[in-house]
Amino acid sequence: MQRRTFLRSTAVAAIAAVPLGTTLTTSASAADIPVASLAALQSAINSAGPGDRIVVANGTYTVPSGGALTISGKHGTEAAPITIVAQSRGGAVLKGERSFVLSDSTNIVLSGFAFRQSTTLELPVSCSGIRLTRNDFQLADTTDLDWVVVRSDDSKIDRNHFHDRTTAGIFLVVDGPSDTSVMTQRTHILRNYFSDHSYGGTNGGEPIRIGYSKRALASADATVEYNLFERCDGDPEAISVKSSDNTVQYNTIRDSLGGIVLRHGNRSTVQGNYVIGGTNGVRLYGNDHTIVNNYISGLSGRALVIGSGSTRDHNTSESDEERKGNDAVDRALIAHNSLIGNAETLEGETRTYAPQDVVVADNLLVGDAGSLVAMGATTRFTWQSNLLWGAAANGNIPAGGFTRADPRLAQGADGVMRLTAASPAIGAATLADAPVTDDIDGDPRGSVRDIGADEYATTAALRHPLTTADVGPNAPEPEPAPR
Repeated sequence: MQRRTFLRSTAVAAIAAVPLGTTLTTSASAADIPVASLAALQSAINSAGPGDRIVVANGTYTVPSGGALTISGKHGTEAAPITIVAQSRGGAVLKGERSFVLSDSTNIVLSGFAFRQSTTLELPVSCSGIRLTRNDFQLADTTDLDWVVVRSDDSKIDRNHFHDRTTAGIFLVVDGPSDTSVMTQRTHILRNYFSDHSYGGTNGGEPIRIGYSKRALASADATVEYNLFERCDGDPEAISVKSSDNTVQYNTIRDSLGGIVLRHGNRSTVQGNYVIGGTNGVRLYGNDHTIVNNYISGLSGRALVIGSGSTRDHNTSESDEERKGNDAVDRALIAHNSLIGNAETLEGETRTYAPQDVVVADNLLVGDAGSLVAMGATTRFTWQSNLLWGAAANGNIPAGGFTRADPRLAQGADGVMRLTAASPAIGAATLADAPVTDDIDGDPRGSVRDIGADEYATTAALRHPLTTADVGPNAPEPEPAPR
């Protein structure tokens, strides 16, 4: 077989890691407005215009009970937002019942604060273009308190740290207006660090939830990418998608109970994610999803679940109770995933409605326990060119839908198992028109593709499982190029 060596762009530079605990001083500019009290901060906000940058001196600020820092009727522009920033990252601590309360405002940036308030920070529907960046969130550890709720369109939540709670409640909710047929639009959740939720209940402690059952059919067009989740044990769902048309990509979930779950909604994409050393992997319900290029390894639970349903399709005429039910998977594409060394690999469920018209192709399944495929009832499934290996039984994957052979993997310095030069996975993918232009590492796929999430290459990977140096308040810039 002719070998392929992929050349990588020399424009991709190495990024120097900065520990999360480092305090970095905010650089000054001619437009800076320094303030050192709550009264001065409110006065500066009231007078602010496009391009103004209010710099809050380091210290602890306790907002009186019933009070708030009000941002109302303030409008920056996309090129010149109104920025309210701590003197140094984490240096300005906001305590009390509330901190910032926004209304009727656009293009506002809140950056570098340590939020320690006891009520939800909300980005309301009357706002748009709000950015929360490089903040530290550790709100009150109170049951059912959702820490940040996004209802404003075009919001960006990036490079924050959400951490340390023991109660039910969600770190970050993307919701919508009072009309439950509509979702907030185009939320971008990027390079955040979610860690250490130890709630002992069975559910209710997701790091991220996008929508909820009543909004399942509404398109959100949210993007969740390059976020790191560690020790997120508040819910089996670390990223809980309950709306339609979302993208979850290039995230890393490590040592967590939670996985990536398309619980409600249709037409979402889950690609290029690492789920390593925790409990739950990827689970999906609904229609027309794309699950490609994911690496799921070392889980004590199920790596990939193709869900059955209590209903065939959610619809606008169903009752609230029916909407809460599971929608059987229809027309999903599951391709080029690597499921390696998990307690349970590819699983189904048993409900009234079986998943149907699903393509499972060019996946690498390796395991030593149980069965590699343990599906319940299915209808019109296509199984094609999957590669199986290990002491685990094949399970109920149909003959002709797989090959059993040693994929000849080797572990990299980042812990990821990748193909070696003699792997039978090389050039063996057969799915026509697969929606993958590169692999989980960033290697181009080319016209002849390899089975699994990894495309064999002799050069260093561009993407790896994320570490704390890649996310949170001191995460590097620039952002990844749009894909």
